[in-house]
Amino acid sequence: MDNLKRRKYWREDSLNLIDYVILDQDGNPISRRMGRTLNVSEGGCLLETHIPLEQGQTIRLTVALDEEMVELEGRVAHVRQCKEMGYCSGIEFLQMDPEGKRVIKKYIEALKASATPGLQE
Repeated sequence: MDNLKRRKYWREDSLNLIDYVILDQDGNPISRRMGRTLNVSEGGCLLETHIPLEQGQTIRLTVALDEEMVELEGRVAHVRQCKEMGYCSGIEFLQMDPEGKRVIKKYIEALKASATPGLQE
């Protein structure tokens, strides 16, 4: 079955820098790094990083749109090497509060508005 038909949410292509914090099993920060989103949906994102994340690991992402910032927690669903020097991790967003949902929806709408015709669903 085609991946697009299996997905719960439509993913918008996105190349934005993002701050993320790797959390330990107790939710304490282990390290802070920068990555970039390759695509984003209401359910998660594809994050490109310089180091490999571990499947099942929890991370906290800071998403910014204009003057609004929201922190979201996510679980690393899968990891693969991508391009010559980086890793791509599928991040599934975990329990998101209403403010987080509102900002992510607004972020996706902004991406759709700036997308090239023909790339939208």
